[in-house]
Amino acid sequence: MKKSPFTLPSFEGARVLVVGDVMLDRYWFGDVARISPEAPVPVLKVERVEERPGGAANVTRNVAALGAHCTLLSVVGADEAGACLEKLLGEQSNVTALMQRDSTITTTIKLRAVARQQQLLRIDFETQPSHEVLHAKLADFRKQLPDADVVVLSDYGKGGLAHIAEMIRLARAAGKPVLVDPKGEDYARYAGATLLTPNRSEFRQVAGGWKDEAELTAKAQRLRTDLQLDALLVTRSEEGMSLYREQEVLNEPTHTREVFDVSGAGDTVIATLAVMLASGADLPFAVRIANRAAGIVVGKLGTAVVSREEIIQDLGRRIED
Repeated sequence: MKKSPFTLPSFEGARVLVVGDVMLDRYWFGDVARISPEAPVPVLKVERVEERPGGAANVTRNVAALGAHCTLLSVVGADEAGACLEKLLGEQSNVTALMQRDSTITTTIKLRAVARQQQLLRIDFETQPSHEVLHAKLADFRKQLPDADVVVLSDYGKGGLAHIAEMIRLARAAGKPVLVDPKGEDYARYAGATLLTPNRSEFRQVAGGWKDEAELTAKAQRLRTDLQLDALLVTRSEEGMSLYREQEVLNEPTHTREVFDVSGAGDTVIATLAVMLASGADLPFAVRIANRAAGIVVGKLGTAVVSREEIIQDLGRRIED
């Protein structure tokens, strides 16, 4: 058996500060045996219900699953779903969840109906938080920043990161790496971050299409330069991921064996990157490990997590192969 060239650093002392939009992922699992007589749609007989932290809360869950400590700052409604999220996060070891309650909103919920490991339907419930609550979250950010090794800003476009430009400025001034999972078309608000991690479709939405790798590289480097980023990581589904730094491109091929569900894979990627960097790894090595973590998590159903032990086992299998 060959020896692995990869030796993971210890994650125990790593401290990651996650800020962003949280949501409750609800799953209705069951079976479909007939079509509704009311409309041409399948009838799902629900046999099991699961609730999992989603969005920035799933990033937090991934950080904790790797063995690092995570502090989460976010906003929830003063409702049952918000209480459920706080309870689920409270059950996680290595997690400190500082959740601002906003009575004017409902907590974001993504409800998925699943039969035979196939998603039939998703229903979303969401409203944007108030200015007063967001200002309080910024104050919390200032307090928690000194204790963090790395900052992750997880933007799901739900309005929880209205002060993201100021958060980036504060973190960089404090010498903290800032990793951003972006959303929407206004990437100017992420200027000055250490690393941006759009997926392929998100990048195309901002930069436009490309004919070949050369054009993709040119567009990626132009965006990186315009936003004054240290690096840009484009996750490319079955094509793996590409890291763009000044005068350097690192292409990592996909390591997926079987895909069940890609939901939450981006959360796993940015969480793994953050833990690796907080543990002293350099960025190219962090990207290689994050790529493998993504390959593991898409083989699971729903918003799932990856442990340090699973990554080590996966690295061992790759070497044997």
